[in-house]
Amino acid sequence: MYPVSDRFLKTLAESHQVATRVQLFLTNGDVIDLEHTGGSVTVDRGQAIRRTCTVTVADPALIPRSPTDQLATYGARLRISRGIDYGDGSQPELVPLGVFRLDNVDGDVNEGPVSLQGKDLSAIVADDLFTAPFKVSGTVVGAVTALIQRSIPTADIISLIVDTPIGSRVFDIEGDPWVGAQEIAAAAGAEVYCNADGVFVIASLPNLLTTPPVWAIEAIEGGAYISGNRAVTSDGVKNGVLARGENASENVLPISYLAVDDDPTSPTYWGGPYGRRPKFISSSAYTTLNACAQAANAELAKSKAPNASGDISSLPNPALESGDVLRVMHEDGTRELHQAAAFTVPLSQDGDFPISTISAKEDA
Repeated sequence: MYPVSDRFLKTLAESHQVATRVQLFLTNGDVIDLEHTGGSVTVDRGQAIRRTCTVTVADPALIPRSPTDQLATYGARLRISRGIDYGDGSQPELVPLGVFRLDNVDGDVNEGPVSLQGKDLSAIVADDLFTAPFKVSGTVVGAVTALIQRSIPTADIISLIVDTPIGSRVFDIEGDPWVGAQEIAAAAGAEVYCNADGVFVIASLPNLLTTPPVWAIEAIEGGAYISGNRAVTSDGVKNGVLARGENASENVLPISYLAVDDDPTSPTYWGGPYGRRPKFISSSAYTTLNACAQAANAELAKSKAPNASGDISSLPNPALESGDVLRVMHEDGTRELHQAAAFTVPLSQDGDFPISTISAKEDA
């Protein structure tokens, strides 16, 4: 969760005044605060571009008539924040929701409103397809950094993993550099994404069983809980991943590692009633057994069914991050630990805050 004050978390469950800010960064260096009437930011770990935004602006004069107009979608960016105005004369406590490339502007030219849509900065990397073969080698962090900074030379990149050596990997013409960055990160059992500050992060998904919860959503007086749903599904679920590596250019023989759900108490136990449902991944960057193992285990964590998934509706918390572990107490008193996967933060005063989760465990 994005760092906030204790007062912030306490006030979320109370009646409070929402503060929001939308800044437009023009290509000439100017920064403009946009008056806005609504919108939202969606964060979804299941999507290649993790953060997207929609902002509603009342003034139809902002609809671009030429490439030089303020809201022309040729390199402009949006920075969006939401927080709390405590009403005591202090500055509002704002939490960043993302830095976005402005992609679409549309609206009624006479009466408005104007709708703005954007994607986080990973979209810049994803759209910059290779026009010539591109080779990376060395380590995971070095290779991912090269792929990102090829498109955004000034990009800030933070690594929260133990760096891992990789073999050389040559990407073909028309290849997607963002898909390549994810593939390389997998060699260290990690993923790469753009966070709320517009910084690229290389990190592993937190472990639900060992990571302390960052926020409690409780169905009690003064709690943030609104409603909850719990489900189990087998759609698209895999309980084994075979990672394979082969790099003929470096004379590395084929190598592989099979990661399976080996928990006999798990509903997706490999070889149990659920059967065996493998998934296959491969890369020339996987040149060691350890690299194959880390990639297979990371993919397995995303692909296998958790004991449960859920949809929790609560009062909005703009500081939440995808992957955060949450402690949930339902109206019947049952307690669970959930891991946030996707949610949408409104830019308006009202509105529920649905949180889709990727795993859940009963909380003792």
